Amino acid sequence: MINRWEVQETNEMIQKEHLDVRTITMGISLQDCADEDIKKFNQKVYDKITKKAEHLVKTGEEIEKQFGIPIVNKRISVTPIGIAAAGCKTDSYVSTAHTLDRAAEEVGVNFIGGFSALIQKGCTIGDRILLNSIPQALAETSRVCSSVNVGSTKTGINMDAVKKMGEIIKETALLTKEADSIGCAKFVVFCNAPEDNPFMAGAFHGVGEKDTVINVGVSGPGVVKKAIEKARGEDFETLCETIKKTAFKITRVGQLVAQEASKRLNVPFGIIDLSLAPTPAVGDSIAEILEEMGLEATGAPGTTAALALLNDQVKKGGVMASSYVGGLSGAFIPVSEDRGMIEAVQKGALTIEKLEAMTCVCSVGLDMIAIPGDTSSATISGIIADEMAIGMVNAKTTAVRIIPVVGKQVGDMVEFGGLLGYAPIMPVSTFKCDAFIQRGGRIPAPIHSFKN
Repeated sequence: MINRWEVQETNEMIQKEHLDVRTITMGISLQDCADEDIKKFNQKVYDKITKKAEHLVKTGEEIEKQFGIPIVNKRISVTPIGIAAAGCKTDSYVSTAHTLDRAAEEVGVNFIGGFSALIQKGCTIGDRILLNSIPQALAETSRVCSSVNVGSTKTGINMDAVKKMGEIIKETALLTKEADSIGCAKFVVFCNAPEDNPFMAGAFHGVGEKDTVINVGVSGPGVVKKAIEKARGEDFETLCETIKKTAFKITRVGQLVAQEASKRLNVPFGIIDLSLAPTPAVGDSIAEILEEMGLEATGAPGTTAALALLNDQVKKGGVMASSYVGGLSGAFIPVSEDRGMIEAVQKGALTIEKLEAMTCVCSVGLDMIAIPGDTSSATISGIIADEMAIGMVNAKTTAVRIIPVVGKQVGDMVEFGGLLGYAPIMPVSTFKCDAFIQRGGRIPAPIHSFKN
């Protein structure tokens, strides 16, 4: 039973503490669109997406208006195109990317994810076509997002794919250089990618999912920060209890929205992703939460411990509030999307190396990091390999969304706009790893992966 005090508290969180539902994402299977003819396949894809998601945006807006809960994004994820289009006799999936873009525009969503491949152990012909299509596809579309899973705890790391990822990122950066290489902001490399992630740019509709499903991602760094301000000077037990209770309240809001969207659209409810996703707005920052815990700046000694505590308590509080928690769920640390992270980089407190350490205990990985445009593809692949190793060994999802901004050097600023924010160009190691990346093959799965 919801009482008047709880309604008032939720209104306070929305109006003053930046609580929102970050995204309603409809997952749509494209497996039944298979066709040898790429034109027929594209038409089937367009028809299915525009039919299934016809009322998605309108429904989200109605829920937002009725309950007074901001719903920032309405999005779509589809079956990885490397799988869905595998039967097409073609040498490029760029036309399919254009189809996805047109469908997304038609139904009014801001992003559509799933121009993706799952190649943690090796590539099929369809996967190779997909990989070769990514740079052009991202350069010529505005709403299409792409992701590639190159490793997992059960299979190890596909180092041939890791090498290819560095090359794809460099090419994408070059093709979108007139817009500060923004194409790279729509591309993510994963280890242990989840099949039900509602957040972009890494969302795709897993092959084990229902035909259509509604996944909701909540957010609320500002709410958590406000709550722990009241626990200043208290011990860690009190701090943990405060975060848990707050995460519970945030997730309940997401659960309400998810159930309403599912019912009104007549689409099964999938999961709530209870990730704390920051924005460039003041007071909506993960870094500010860590600093409220007692750090002078994010990146100071103790940062990894503080982030581990936050991530764990968010999960513990959130899982009590929803029957189905999934996706990434925890705390995101994207540099360009978090004002506190940006300021920490500018102060010299936060480096890529420290961010890498933090990814051992957070929900994703190296996210929205801008680096010099002349960084080599091998160095980018080396950064990806390190992050994939963290995910593989620790049996967790890790990811890399890195942007070598053509024409920019360390100390420059780059503006992406909207939720993507802005970022300082961060330095990377000048020591080379080319010979390591050139070896090829696979890094085997860790010994503790053998659990059958």
